[in-house]
Amino acid sequence: MNKNTPDTQNKDIFDRIMSWKIFSWAWPFYKKYKEILLYLFFGVITMLISIGTFTLFNVSFHMDEHLANILSWIIAVFVAFVTNRKWVFTDTDQSETTYFAQMLKFYGGRLATLGAEELIIYIFITLLHFNSVAVKIAAQVVVIVLNYIISKLFIFVKKK
Repeated sequence: MNKNTPDTQNKDIFDRIMSWKIFSWAWPFYKKYKEILLYLFFGVITMLISIGTFTLFNVSFHMDEHLANILSWIIAVFVAFVTNRKWVFTDTDQSETTYFAQMLKFYGGRLATLGAEELIIYIFITLLHFNSVAVKIAAQVVVIVLNYIISKLFIFVKKK
């Protein structure tokens, strides 16, 4: 097996895409940084979902910024848990006990970062009257970094 091409067994959708000839030059980089690359990929998708639903609730429906943020958080965290568990941190333990323990820790960690995000929103939107969408985007950058650290160190810990 060439180290510059993917193993043909146990390939997920991203490994299969990266095995296309046009991406063969990137295989070593992808293999080395797969977890971070997929976290960023799904982080951007989750961030877009969070910003999109926040904008829909806050701007289109004129909902209070805190309620809009909490509703967008619920939707985004659901997407993040499913994608993080399946593709980013690839947990092979499929037991219900592990699944629910990870889900509880995941939501707990996300609640902590929701608190940080709510504080950012309170300071910059409620008190200082900055543009709500711009603040939401900036807050999402902070949240993505914090969420990766929490997920990596406390939720999807690889057993050695």
